[in-house]
Amino acid sequence: MKKFLMTAVLGMFALAGFSQVKWDAKFGMNFSNMTKLDDAKALPGFHLGVGMDYGFSENWSLQSGLIISSKGYKYKVGDEKETARPIYLDIPILAAYKFNISDNTKFVINAGPYLAFGLGGKYKEHYDGGEDWKLFKGENGADAMCKRFDLGIQYGIGLELSDRYLINLSGQNGFISPKNYDGGKDYKNMTFSIGVGYRF
Repeated sequence: MKKFLMTAVLGMFALAGFSQVKWDAKFGMNFSNMTKLDDAKALPGFHLGVGMDYGFSENWSLQSGLIISSKGYKYKVGDEKETARPIYLDIPILAAYKFNISDNTKFVINAGPYLAFGLGGKYKEHYDGGEDWKLFKGENGADAMCKRFDLGIQYGIGLELSDRYLINLSGQNGFISPKNYDGGKDYKNMTFSIGVGYRF
């Protein structure tokens, strides 16, 4: 997975010299949860980063980027409350189809895999005195709670206004359970995002 992640990053920078490549800054809100976790609720978060769009025809392009994204979930039943908020570096690799809906506006549909690398984050218990654990780093000789690498599918729709301003709605579903311990359910990341961007 490390080699695949590094290859994706190097491939993105290799495309940077082509005239068809456009760059943008993007940020927005995330609403994240985990599959198979009963009573878990969506956790608000954020994403921000740099996006790349390599147009290889009038309608088709390859989209990627380096996006810092907060994910996780929150859980509350009675007096029991817990929160997990991992921070990932996401690298989406998306095929995008665009078509005009007016003179200065394009509608965009995209989909493809994403890779993610865990940068940090904590799991917090808010009962019995409360405890915090680092998600991607073991403490006192113990293994980390979560695996650093994630892989899944990303899909979305959006608008490009005057080839400058971007509005996006997207979703992610992870294929790999992030838990790094035996027992329990093999829950997976899922995220819905609302974002805006500015193309340079």
